[in-house]
Amino acid sequence: MMTESEFLQHSDALFAHIEDQIDEGGWDLDCQLAGNVLTIEADDGTQIIVNRHTPNQELWIAAKSGGYHFAEQNGRWLATRDGSEFFAVLNEALSAACGEKVTVAGFPA
Repeated sequence: MMTESEFLQHSDALFAHIEDQIDEGGWDLDCQLAGNVLTIEADDGTQIIVNRHTPNQELWIAAKSGGYHFAEQNGRWLATRDGSEFFAVLNEALSAACGEKVTVAGFPA
């Protein structure tokens, strides 16, 4: 398990990575980071929220498809309910929101 400081540094770097990948990909998605929350919005107003929950050291995604909690396991962020991988869920939610295939490359835990 990471220290709280390591988790905060890692999640900050992860949020920046997601923003950079979206900017480089040229998809119709806008990112806004405010504190612990990265809001990604499609042209039609659909939002995907990525945030961190520091006490549990979890990353969360909220999208039309549902809410997901991810915990670090052996260097990967996996959903606590079904073991789905963070970037697989994120890419699916982003693709659904903007109507085109979005691929944000993975980022090590």
